[in-house]
Amino acid sequence: MFNKDRIGEGGDARLAALVQTLDVQAEQPAVVRLRAWSLAALDPRPGETAVDVGSGTGSEVLRLAELVGQSGRAIGVEPNPGLRGVAQERAASAGATTASFVEGEAAALPLDDGSVDVLRCERVLQHLDDPQAAVDDFARVLRPGGRVAILDSDWGTVVTHPGDPQLLRRYAESNWSRMANPFSGRHLANQLRSAGLDVDPDIGSSALIMPPLAVVNGGLLRANAEAAVADGHLTREEVEGLVAEVTAAAEAGTAFISVTMFAVVARKPA
Repeated sequence: MFNKDRIGEGGDARLAALVQTLDVQAEQPAVVRLRAWSLAALDPRPGETAVDVGSGTGSEVLRLAELVGQSGRAIGVEPNPGLRGVAQERAASAGATTASFVEGEAAALPLDDGSVDVLRCERVLQHLDDPQAAVDDFARVLRPGGRVAILDSDWGTVVTHPGDPQLLRRYAESNWSRMANPFSGRHLANQLRSAGLDVDPDIGSSALIMPPLAVVNGGLLRANAEAAVADGHLTREEVEGLVAEVTAAAEAGTAFISVTMFAVVARKPA
């Protein structure tokens, strides 16, 4: 999996591939559902200031801009300059004059204390070594009564079929060892509470079903399998067997690969 928060300027081809990945993910039913659920819970209103942390191509900033209207502001915070450029171009094409995009990191937002009414952050914390620092900064910039929604994957929920369960467990453990915060989803509510925010009891969830052929043909399965050999989680024989089995199932239409995303909404005490 990619880490969009840590990608520098890697050339037009790399940026194009990243944008395509984000656009494809944005169309997945699981992502559409969880975004809609969290947006309804956040309830952005005309005149408010709404922020998307890790805004990528800016698609959710455009949604926020529609809801806060001409009297409000929609701000995307994104560390990747290439993605910010794409977002700015798309906002201009859409005529979203209240949408803006700024450089920044999740744990050091370029925003004043108590200046934000609505904040969302999607699939960013899983890439951070210190996610609590980011959540604390979210709380800092929220106004009293402000709302925040964090959406993130929990890679402990990953399902891969077919394959021997014990072998797949070691394959997953290899993947987890290379991620900063692989179990992000299960920690969101407590992180928000630790930041002094009031957490809504209703927690959203949605299973992201990954197209098996895309995982196989895109090289992700092979890349992760090779890494598992390199770090000692799997043997070469085990890897070749796993790749062959999953590839055959993907081509036959019987493979299944998924991970569950969670969304938690919280409010800053008035």
